[in-house]
Amino acid sequence: MSIMKKSNFIQLWAVVFVLLLSFACKVPEAALRQENKELPLAYNASGDSINSAQIPWRSFFEDPNLKALIDSALSRNQELNIFLQEIQIANNEIKARKGEYLPFVSIQGGAGVDKVGRYTRFGALEATTEIKDGKEFPEPFTDLMVGAFASWELDVWKKLRNSKKSAVFEYLATVEGRNFLITNLVSEIASSYYELMALDNQLEIIRQTIEIQKNAYETVKLQKEAAKATELAVKRFEAELAKNRSLIYAIQQEITETENRINFLTGRFPQPIRRSSASFSESSPKLVQAGIPSQLLINRPDIRQAELELAAAKLDVKVARANFYPSFRITAGMGFQAFNTRYLLTSPESMLYGLAGDLMAPLVNRNAIKAQYQTANSKQLQAVYEYEQRILNGYYEVSNQIAKISNLEQSANLKASQVQALTESIAISSSLFRSARADYMEVLLTQRDALESKMELIETKAQQMNAMVHLYQALGGGWN
Repeated sequence: MSIMKKSNFIQLWAVVFVLLLSFACKVPEAALRQENKELPLAYNASGDSINSAQIPWRSFFEDPNLKALIDSALSRNQELNIFLQEIQIANNEIKARKGEYLPFVSIQGGAGVDKVGRYTRFGALEATTEIKDGKEFPEPFTDLMVGAFASWELDVWKKLRNSKKSAVFEYLATVEGRNFLITNLVSEIASSYYELMALDNQLEIIRQTIEIQKNAYETVKLQKEAAKATELAVKRFEAELAKNRSLIYAIQQEITETENRINFLTGRFPQPIRRSSASFSESSPKLVQAGIPSQLLINRPDIRQAELELAAAKLDVKVARANFYPSFRITAGMGFQAFNTRYLLTSPESMLYGLAGDLMAPLVNRNAIKAQYQTANSKQLQAVYEYEQRILNGYYEVSNQIAKISNLEQSANLKASQVQALTESIAISSSLFRSARADYMEVLLTQRDALESKMELIETKAQQMNAMVHLYQALGGGWN
């Protein structure tokens, strides 16, 4: 080839390269939106920065039976174990993407046999070609080959590295997802445990009320025999007694279902739940320090998960953008090839090698690449909105639980006063009824109101304990 032809050839390839690059660089604009991280300065006027979310759950919960249940759930809960495999899958994805920007090297070997017709181009060529010692090509012709081959895509636009970084962020987001699942699991077990203790106390209250009503029932029967009461009074007491006895079975069913829910969360078949319910009515919820709202960005796993997913989505946009640019690939190979094993490792006669470079860029019909890029943009915007939504949701969850704890405390104090007054009124109404100074309906209504107030007080106590747990969860506690 003459010097002029070589020059024209180089100029032609230079023009082709510039055209490919110019067409490839016409990339659609990215849909950019900065996420909003602004939060109020405090939940209330105090603005104290002490935060209970930083307390490990082993220190936050003091009941040893509850701690044992949480321990069992963290090791045996099926949903959590399933999620652990998601973490492993995400970790494997990092390894896979890391390998994409490293050279691929493979060992290849092959063997074949071929027989061509004598009166063909290749047959006539073989007949007139002497290999060694006046011999023609062997017939049939065998072909043996062994060698190493490599290919490497040059990551000029950092597409492959950004893809690997995106996989790292996805992995970290999956880890935060596991932490969020642990937070919910700890909260659900604690809430169910306190609910179970409340049901035990309600069951005991009903049994005590039944004993009181039995005495009243016996009294009204004696008064009927003495003509001081009617059959109507006897039947009303009897009906009230039967109604309260039926409540025992309803609560026992709730206890069974609550125990089974805890057993399911701990990954075991139905069995009794060890608990100390006797002191539940005297217990008080632990003080939970809410800290300041900005700490939610650090403490809540779901917010950190959304932040990492947003970082991954931003990198995915860069990866999709790089698809518009030319890609560069280098291929190389080296080995031995011969028609006989005697000559296979003969060097340099049987040696083969090659080196090539490829340049490829999308030129026409880039709709698929544009669609992928637009999809990546939309997913990035989704990640921004989800991140903002989780921040907003976290703030409202904490704010609601703080208000709930305060209101439940006031309600519990008033209900305790109500229970005390109605409990005293039971003895008063019974005494008045025995001396015929009160109607039997006053006794029935007093006993009914006292029972309802005691049941409501226990329910309020359970709500207080659950509000404590849910505030601890809303602040991001329970996973560490």
